[in-house]
Amino acid sequence: MLRPIIPGPTYAEMRNPMLLPAELRAQANAARENELDPLNLYNINWKNTGDEVEKIVLPKELTGVPANIVVLSGRTFPSGSMKVGPAYATLAEHEAMEHLRPGDRTVIGPSTGNFGIGAAYISMLKGYKAIVVMPDNMSKERYERIRKYKGDLDLTPGTESDVILTLERTHSEYVSKPDKYVTLAQFELLPNYRFHRHVTGKAALDAVKGIGNERVAAFASAPGSAGTLAAGDAIKAVYPEAKIVVLEPRECSTLYNGGQGQHRIEGIGDKMVTLIHNVFNSDLLMLIHDEDTVRGMEVIQSGAHILADRLGAPGDAARSLYGRFGPSCICNIIGAIKTAKYLGLGPQDNIVTIATDSYDRYPSVSESLYKRNGGKPTDDQLEMWAKSVFLGASLGEIVDLNKGGQHARLQQMKLDLWTKFGYSADYIRQMADQDFWDAEYEKIKAIDALIAQVRGAL
Repeated sequence: MLRPIIPGPTYAEMRNPMLLPAELRAQANAARENELDPLNLYNINWKNTGDEVEKIVLPKELTGVPANIVVLSGRTFPSGSMKVGPAYATLAEHEAMEHLRPGDRTVIGPSTGNFGIGAAYISMLKGYKAIVVMPDNMSKERYERIRKYKGDLDLTPGTESDVILTLERTHSEYVSKPDKYVTLAQFELLPNYRFHRHVTGKAALDAVKGIGNERVAAFASAPGSAGTLAAGDAIKAVYPEAKIVVLEPRECSTLYNGGQGQHRIEGIGDKMVTLIHNVFNSDLLMLIHDEDTVRGMEVIQSGAHILADRLGAPGDAARSLYGRFGPSCICNIIGAIKTAKYLGLGPQDNIVTIATDSYDRYPSVSESLYKRNGGKPTDDQLEMWAKSVFLGASLGEIVDLNKGGQHARLQQMKLDLWTKFGYSADYIRQMADQDFWDAEYEKIKAIDALIAQVRGAL
């Protein structure tokens, strides 16, 4: 039995929540006390449904570079991760453009974690049944969160590095049955791109106001779906000289050199060039050691006193980082530090990166670290890890994607993979032209009108 749509925000309102009526913004903020309240849909933005971006400026005693590293913090999004944004955008586009209604079809969320959590959460709020397709060896906290939001799990073999099996299951079991399922296919559907270019891109530009020269010199992000890299298109539209930096696990260096290994950084390094990755707008590619990300996370969680007493960071700043970062966030921070060193950026320059979620999804990752380490790290180990992971971030394993046919190589990798999933070679070749991405972005105006029309009719 079909049920009415539970309405939510437009792209414009997610980009600038001040466009929402004051009464609705107040109601949405009050709804934070109950995450199961559908009014939380209006809290899907980087600005806590206000005017200020949720961000962290890292202490330079931690980064060891003169440039300012500004981290967009996704932890205050409903469900605890910014990945809820593209999940909502994809479902809202289906409702506005294809007349999907609750009770019509089951929602499918292929993921390695955060997008799946977001898909389950959004589906619950909007009244859809959801199934999350993901590898069977991710952190237990992710599975628990999906079940909390009444999502079912369809687990495929392996870890983060085996997401191609998740993709294959999604296409064979769900995409092939469009009468029964609607698939929020984050790796291939363009609402993910649109959300990050329009919403995250603007947040990145706003985050540097009052910092350094108030410009964005670089944006660093590790692709899972590569959605966040779409923010680079928004940044380059304002600062064409800005560098967009792609980060990969050293242990699974697919974009770097075709590597197909296993790694521990949940949420990134998925052994593919995703369909929605605008590879021609990426400038640098860097490798990050997975163990460094877990050790760095532990430094933040257990070593605030080390950062203050031995590295000289202000105590309040060191303590304020507690609970803020998971492994992929640390990966992004290390990549930002490497970027600052590689580009020789100074105290007026700003690098923006992303904290997709926060530590609450990774205590089991810490437990695994303790087992490998023979127990919890000592203060001396925490100091050593802080100095090696952050201050010692190396200039090795960096590729300039603007040279030597690197863009064409990545584009060919995309073509080779996605034609196997039914996309035409001609469609994929169009993605080599910025006009393709700009045209997809321009669709937001028409989509927003339809979302508003649906909402107005309720």
